[in-house]
Amino acid sequence: MSEVPDIENPAEESLKTLPVLAFEEARVLGSLMEKAVTTPEYYPLTFNALVAACNQKTNRQPVSDLGDDTVDLGLDGLRDKRLAALISVAGSRVPKYKHTVDQVFPDLGKAGFALLCVLLLRGPQTLGELRTRTERMFAFDSLEDTQEALEALKSYSGGTLVKELPAGGGRRVPTFAHLLSGDVEDAPTGFAVAPMVDSQPGWKAEMEAKYEALRSEMDALKAAFEKFREQF
Repeated sequence: MSEVPDIENPAEESLKTLPVLAFEEARVLGSLMEKAVTTPEYYPLTFNALVAACNQKTNRQPVSDLGDDTVDLGLDGLRDKRLAALISVAGSRVPKYKHTVDQVFPDLGKAGFALLCVLLLRGPQTLGELRTRTERMFAFDSLEDTQEALEALKSYSGGTLVKELPAGGGRRVPTFAHLLSGDVEDAPTGFAVAPMVDSQPGWKAEMEAKYEALRSEMDALKAAFEKFREQF
């Protein structure tokens, strides 16, 4: 695991263009942002805690199985983009990691921060999904308030952070996507950060085998029932 140098003032060099995050960078950044709000008592995060946060099975789309090297690569990328820092915490023997989103994008506010975090972790979502899924970090009073916060991200002074994707291409209603992994216009479902990362290789074959076994069992039960009924 490579060291990430301390960053005192990551906003010293203003971003002229938005950073373009690889999948592992977006997942690491979203995880750091989430834990900073939802579990502040354990934040900043140790490396092992960060790996676990990236790969947790809830509040993630897609669910991933990132190895230590991949998470470390994500941290390195975020360091280069001034979005993460390695810090020393008094009383701790291991280094810990934090995001620096608030310094690079200082005017997000709590509402914008929560929306951007959830979009990083779960990909494009509808207005209603965003209102529900941000509750742990920020409680919107209404869909109108959620829409207003999204509009602020769309017109953010440092660069457009969110894009509205119209209904169509498999979407029944408009959805919203972050632009920190590049434009999502060419993605048919609006999800452009990465393909599904299968945390359990072979799961499809296993499920198909179970289905076939259950179907065979049902066929056998039907045959036995028909034979029993013929006796009467």
